Amino acid sequence: MLRFKGADLRPVLTEAITNQCRIILAKDQGVYFLPEQGERTPEGRYQRLAYAVGCNPDIDPFDDWWTLAYTELGGDDFGEFFDPLEAVFAHILNSEDDLELSATPTHLSFQAVPPKPGNG
Repeated sequence: MLRFKGADLRPVLTEAITNQCRIILAKDQGVYFLPEQGERTPEGRYQRLAYAVGCNPDIDPFDDWWTLAYTELGGDDFGEFFDPLEAVFAHILNSEDDLELSATPTHLSFQAVPPKPGNG
């Protein structure tokens, strides 16, 4: 399972709702959610990204995040689109909960979970 901190995910959800667009779960250089349309940095990168815990190439060692992403989601890069108003995302937006992602070869499942203590 992969965990996305609610505190990281809420700004992505808010931006997507504000821009009336979907959110994207991406697996390439890390595993993260981003708004389909959103603000960008001067370098052209999306400003608001919510990385899975342990899958952020900016802070996690390559071998660690790559192995975790491969173990949980397989070897192929992908992008999956979701409505930010779906029930589980609406719950995350209106709570302090985190989001857990589990995957099978054919299905992605999300569930809201209480944040881990000290995981702000």
